[in-house]
Amino acid sequence: MSQVPAATRTMRVLRFLASQPDPVPLDRITRACDLPRSTAYHLLGAMVDEGFVVHLADERRYGLGVAAFEVGSGYTRQAGLQRLARRPLATLVDETGHSAHLAVSHGRDVLYVVEERAPGRPPLVTDVGVRLPASLTASGRAILAALPAAQVRALFPDQDAFVERHGQGPRSLSALRVLLTETRQRGYAVEDGEVTPGLASVAVPVLDHNGHPVAGIALTYPTDAAPHGPDAALVAAVRRTAGSLTRRLGGRAGSPP
Repeated sequence: MSQVPAATRTMRVLRFLASQPDPVPLDRITRACDLPRSTAYHLLGAMVDEGFVVHLADERRYGLGVAAFEVGSGYTRQAGLQRLARRPLATLVDETGHSAHLAVSHGRDVLYVVEERAPGRPPLVTDVGVRLPASLTASGRAILAALPAAQVRALFPDQDAFVERHGQGPRSLSALRVLLTETRQRGYAVEDGEVTPGLASVAVPVLDHNGHPVAGIALTYPTDAAPHGPDAALVAAVRRTAGSLTRRLGGRAGSPP
């Protein structure tokens, strides 16, 4: 019985942090959740240890950690994200003639959960069940660009968190920040030969009712088919597909990150 109040307080803190646009100081958490300061401090310490909360020591603030995001992503997957996405992805493939896939966040990686291959196109490394670094893939960049800056910093605290493939990709947090800023300004994410030489991708995030990115929808095409980047028609098709899935999840397409 003694564990029930602690569990209730934990859920209260998580729900409050999830409702905030940015990490918050301890005093705000104690007031919002009606907790003694010492209780909140020890509770948050345990949640930091388990990965559900991240402590930004230099700012003296607390925010949601990767474990909380994984729980949310798990709910979306179990609620039928793959089933909801399969038909829109098939329509996207029919419309563009290129292969499409859906990926969800898994820590610093993305996990591919749906792939629709275009007829006559070669198999991709982004097969279902494959994990790739989020910082290298268009899907991962689309998701990361829609996350709060503090959460991105928590995911990539130092250079050891970065992985390169074929000698390409960001190797520091500052380089990743520049890439994600460009992604937000452009409105979609891209990668060109960083996953597989000769292939490029364009991706847009799928958002839930809180505006949180739960997945990325990407279209992969031969680089020589669009040597100067994806054309407007490809971008528009991916945006329509991601927007349709966002609305089916109760989100608002085009919501700013």
